[in-house]
Amino acid sequence: METHTHKFKVRLGLFVAGGLTLFVIGIFLIGKQKNLFDPVFKLTTTFNNVSGLQVGSNVRFSGINVGTVDNINIINDSTVRVNMLIKKDVKQFIKANSEVAIGSEGLIGDRLLIITQGSADALLVKAGQSLMSIEPVETDAIIASLQITAGNAEIISQQLAEIMFKINSGQGTLGRLIQDTTIAENFNQTMLNLKRSSKGLDENMEAAKHNFLLKGYFNKKEKEAEKKKKDAEEKKAAEVKVISKKN
Repeated sequence: METHTHKFKVRLGLFVAGGLTLFVIGIFLIGKQKNLFDPVFKLTTTFNNVSGLQVGSNVRFSGINVGTVDNINIINDSTVRVNMLIKKDVKQFIKANSEVAIGSEGLIGDRLLIITQGSADALLVKAGQSLMSIEPVETDAIIASLQITAGNAEIISQQLAEIMFKINSGQGTLGRLIQDTTIAENFNQTMLNLKRSSKGLDENMEAAKHNFLLKGYFNKKEKEAEKKKKDAEEKKAAEVKVISKKN
């Protein structure tokens, strides 16, 4: 009987010890998450819509968790005030013109607050100061915008398909140009005529150069061109000579 009682007491003691251990661990984890064991200071900000943000959500600065959301209060029909508890050792890095935005853990994770770095020449933030906020973009608005974009893309695809069908069917100017061999042959003949005309023009110009009435004019133009070329060469040689002397 005494042996049975002794075993019961041992088991009860182990159960109580285990429960106390779990309780202490739980208090430590919760206190660490709520920054109960770290010196903190308070910051506030306001939003028109907190977009699912909750008390206890993380606050990040430079990608690091530096605090938690302490309280969320509705001030009026268009303003929600959010209080934050921030680790005191981070205070030296947060600027007075830093802004607060609402983000999320990954694409569809829990909501959190993000404090921007602010400008380098700004004053440091003070305890209890209210920071400017950046309103979040609602997921519903993003989805609606994507739906509109998808609808426009579908319309454009249908229109392109209709244009390609008309071109392949020989409809319209471009379609006839591509499908009608007569138009293509006429186009080729036009290009050939232009080449012949250009060749004839070159021949006429060459003949005009040898004409005694126009020979003086063309000779004058050739001399002017040669003079410009010579002046350019002399200028370049002078520049090279100056550079060589400097070196």
